[in-house]
Amino acid sequence: MKFFRLIFRNALRHKLRTFLTVFGIAIAILAFALLRMVVGAFYAGLDASAADRLITRHAVSFVFSLPKTYMEKIRNVPGVADVTYAVWFQGIYKDPNKFENFFPRMAIHSDNFFKIYPEFQVSPEQFEAYRKERNAVVIGQETARKHNLKLGDTIPIRGDIYPGEWSFVVRGIYKGRDRTSDQTIMYFDWEYLNEYLLKTFPQRAGRIGWYVVKVQNMNQSAQVSERVDALFKNSPAETKTETEKAFNQSFISMYSAIITAMNFISFVIVGIILLVLANTIAMTARERTTEYAVLKTLGFTGAHLSGLISGEALLISLLGGAIGLGLSIPAANGFQNAFPTIFPIMPDPTWTLIWGALAALCVGLLAALFPMLRVSKMRIVDGLRHID
Repeated sequence: MKFFRLIFRNALRHKLRTFLTVFGIAIAILAFALLRMVVGAFYAGLDASAADRLITRHAVSFVFSLPKTYMEKIRNVPGVADVTYAVWFQGIYKDPNKFENFFPRMAIHSDNFFKIYPEFQVSPEQFEAYRKERNAVVIGQETARKHNLKLGDTIPIRGDIYPGEWSFVVRGIYKGRDRTSDQTIMYFDWEYLNEYLLKTFPQRAGRIGWYVVKVQNMNQSAQVSERVDALFKNSPAETKTETEKAFNQSFISMYSAIITAMNFISFVIVGIILLVLANTIAMTARERTTEYAVLKTLGFTGAHLSGLISGEALLISLLGGAIGLGLSIPAANGFQNAFPTIFPIMPDPTWTLIWGALAALCVGLLAALFPMLRVSKMRIVDGLRHID
């Protein structure tokens, strides 16, 4: 107990230096944890991908549409349990210069879309009201909360991909089944979009963005994908079918440079922490060289002195790490609230906290390593001669 008391008192001998070092480590660990969570948020959607869902899109690019007539052909492919479709609608809501006004908007096949996506849960009463009104929409509860939208409210949208002035009525607000479900999307019936296109742009009518294929056995996804693509081989609109996870991965790959940079920076931050703490511990050990020589004269061994140095380094690093990690979760929540459409899902912070704690522990040990070696090998007479 006296040994730990000595470590604690040593750490407080230069209160300002210790405070600044702990503060610096806390900020660095906070930045490290926040970056790790943001990187994890890019991949959180992959964890939410269903293993029994395939995505069929145009073979050339996602931006090209497919005929709606493909639907029944895909449904009859052996191994297919059900099929639905969706179209990226988007449009402009309120001021386009304000980032919070951006949230995904899609036209869907309402008959079975929510059956194939059970993670988006709408009450039967709200879904019935949604089906009765052509321009009705179902929005995620996060978007409803962010924009203070309630049932019956109108959402005016200025079309960009599909030009025109659109007016939608909120008839349903869906909830996510769990924390991995995106709760920011707006869905409306594809028939409403198609009717408009038949009147204004008939050449664009009868087209959809992508099909969602639910397979009977997820172990046969590869075979089903090949069968679907073989159906439309050498047609004007060939298809590419892949798992939902692979489909989402293709979007993430567009941000690969940013994700790699954030990964690199997060580990650079750990290196900076190490240098800051190593400098503090080295200065402290150097200032106490004469004291360590006196302690050796009194019978303290090299192991005792190494324990004092490493204990002080660990106390400072773990205290700073605990403060930084304690602040990281509210900081991540604030980050998500600021950018809910880019990061609709934040990952489970457990592993980030574990990595942050391990980083603080390793930094404390490594920072104390060289002062420990120097003091343990120091001769008493050299220590007593030392002049700071």
